[in-house]
Amino acid sequence: MTRLPSLWNSVVHPIVNHPKRQDRRNGCTVDEDERGPEGGRISMASLSFNGVNSVLFQPPVTFGARNLRRRGTSVSVAASSAAEVSSEKPEIELEFVGPKAGADGSLPVDRAKAVSGEKLLRNIMLDNKIELYAAYGKVMNCGGGGSCGTCIVEIIEGKELLNERTNTELKYLKKKPESWRLACQTIVGSKENSGKVVVQRLPQWKK
Repeated sequence: MTRLPSLWNSVVHPIVNHPKRQDRRNGCTVDEDERGPEGGRISMASLSFNGVNSVLFQPPVTFGARNLRRRGTSVSVAASSAAEVSSEKPEIELEFVGPKAGADGSLPVDRAKAVSGEKLLRNIMLDNKIELYAAYGKVMNCGGGGSCGTCIVEIIEGKELLNERTNTELKYLKKKPESWRLACQTIVGSKENSGKVVVQRLPQWKK
């Protein structure tokens, strides 16, 4: 039986970012070559005694959150945290048409976007500084509580992307066209749908 030299009493460490090489130590041949993740090199040391090869050291090597065991029967990769799969939420595109034509004869149009099902039409308009109230409503509006009926808009296109009329709307708009809504009661989208909504601002001023 071949006796192993004193190299058994020394510690063989993995070498990172080291080129492939062969070292002869105490009459033994040590081969170091394994490319690790992220461009590093993982050292594997093997001994050669009179043509007999044996693996001296086969350490697990840790790179950040990954633990790789090379030249074994398996490779274990453990991530420190699961990758988050971000999916974009559906959006509603909105166009707000002004009630009166400009000097060139065209109606002014403001545009905005909103995540489906997350905001009331009133809030979207105020957030984007789009005029909502007539002169009386600017002073006397209830602040979105549904008790004044001054935030009237008309839905020209995309009514299927909005919620149904509420009881408050049925009260204040019972003699108005079906396309008229109260912005403080109108939810834009349903969290699942997407599309385009065209809104007529101040329909009572429309000519």
